[in-house]
Amino acid sequence: MAVEKRGAKDLTQGPIASTLLLFAIPTLASNVLQSLNGSINAIWVGRFLGPQALAATANANITMFLMFSIVFGFGMASTVMIAQAAGRGVMDAARQAFGSAIGFCALLGVVVATAGWFGAPAMLRLLATPAEAYDLALTYLRVIFIAMPATLVSVTMMMGLRGTGDARTPLIFMLVSVGVDLVLNPVLILGLGPIPAMGIGGSAAATAAAGVVSLIGLIIYIHVKDLPLRLRGRELRYLRPARHQLRVLFGKGLPMGLQMIVMSATGLVMIGLVNREGFLVTAAYGAAQQIWTYLQMPAMSMGAAVSAMAAQNIGAGRWDRISRITGYGLGYLLLVTGAMIGVILLFHAPLLSLFLGSNQPAIDAAWHMQLLASWSFMLFGFTMILFGAMRANGVVVKPLLILIFTLLGVRLAFYHFGYPYLGSDALWLSFPVSSGSSLLLAGLVYLHGGWRKAKLLTPVHEEECRETISAESEPAGRLAPAG
Repeated sequence: MAVEKRGAKDLTQGPIASTLLLFAIPTLASNVLQSLNGSINAIWVGRFLGPQALAATANANITMFLMFSIVFGFGMASTVMIAQAAGRGVMDAARQAFGSAIGFCALLGVVVATAGWFGAPAMLRLLATPAEAYDLALTYLRVIFIAMPATLVSVTMMMGLRGTGDARTPLIFMLVSVGVDLVLNPVLILGLGPIPAMGIGGSAAATAAAGVVSLIGLIIYIHVKDLPLRLRGRELRYLRPARHQLRVLFGKGLPMGLQMIVMSATGLVMIGLVNREGFLVTAAYGAAQQIWTYLQMPAMSMGAAVSAMAAQNIGAGRWDRISRITGYGLGYLLLVTGAMIGVILLFHAPLLSLFLGSNQPAIDAAWHMQLLASWSFMLFGFTMILFGAMRANGVVVKPLLILIFTLLGVRLAFYHFGYPYLGSDALWLSFPVSSGSSLLLAGLVYLHGGWRKAKLLTPVHEEECRETISAESEPAGRLAPAG
C-alpha cells in the first residue's frame, strides 16, 4: 500500500497516552473559547441594548443551534472518513473526503441561508418569540443566515483537519474568529468612530464577519503551509461530492446531527419542567446550567479526540491500540471532570453568586441541585468516550437509539413516577439515572464487540457500505446540558 502521510500527524504510532492528551487539549480549548465568546457577546448585547435584545439573540440562537447540529453531524462523518484514510496512508482519499464535505456543506449553506432568510419569521413564530423581541430577533437571525455558507464551510474544514491529527490549526483560527468577533461587537453595536451604530444587527454582523475572516485565513494558511488536505489543480474537482461519499455523509451525518438535537431537546424539556417549580428554582437552574455547560466540555472534546485517533488506527489496521485509546480517554476524563466537579462543589458559593448575586435562597437551591446532579456528568462523559470509539468505525445507530431511550425515555419516566414522592428532586436525580442508564447500555454495546466488524466506507467500486449507515457527536459550542 502506498503511504503518503507527509504533513499529517500520525496517530497510529508512538505512546498513546501523551499523543491523545496533546491532541485533545486544543479541541477542548476551542470549545471553551467558543462558549466564552458566546457569553461575552451576550454581555455586550445585554449591557448595550437591553433585555429585549438579549431575549432576541437567545431565540435566534435556538434556531441556529438546530442548523449547526445537522452540519456538525456531516462534519464528524467527514472527520472519520479523513482519519481512516490518513491511517491507511492514502492522503489522496483523505483529500477526496475533505473536498466532498466542503462542496456539500457549501451548497447546503447556500440552501440554508436562502431558506433561513425567507423562513426566519415563521421559525420565530414557531418558537413563540415574545412580541417585544420579535423584530430584533428577525434582524439578528437574517444577518447570521447571510454568513451561513462561510460559517459552515469553516467548521467543516476545521473538523476535517482534526481527522489528519491536526488540532492546532483549528485552534489558531478559532482564536482568530473569537478575536474578530469580540473586537467588532462593541464597534458595530455602538457605532464607534466613523462606523454607524447598527444595534443588534451589528452584533450579528460582527459574528458573520468573524466567520468570513476566519475562513479566508484558514484557506490561505492551508495552502501556504501546504497542509495535507490542501486542494490544488486537478484535486479541485474533489469539491464536487462523489456519490459514494455522499451516501456516507448523509447516512452517518444525519443521525449524528439527530444526536445533538436529542441532547438539545432534552435540555429544552428540562427547562419546561423546571419552569413549573417557580421563578426561584428557574433562576437557580439557570445558574447551575451555566456551570454545567463547561463541565460537559471535557467529555465532548475527549470523545472527539478518541474518535479521530481511533479512526486513524482502524484505517491503519492497528486494532491492538483501540482498547488502550479508549481506556486512556476514560482515564483522562475521570481526572479532568473529577477535578472540575471538585472545584465546582468546593467553591459553589462564589461561582453561583456570579450569576445570582446575593440571592441566598436561589444560591441554596442551585447548590442543592448541583449536589444531586453534577457528578452525573462523569457518567455522561464515559458514555461519550465509548460512543467516540464506536463512531470511529462508523457504528452510530445504536448510540443514537441509546440516547433517545435514556435521555428522553428513562429521564422523563423517572421524573413522572418519582415526582409524587421526591418533588423537584426528581428533576435533579433524573440526571444520574439517565446518564447511568446510558453508560450501562453503551458499555454493553462496546464490550459485545460487534461494532468492530462494521465498515465505514467500502471501495468505490462496491455498491453499498455493509452496515446501515448512521451517526453521532463534539460540542462545538454551547450545549444545553444533557446530563
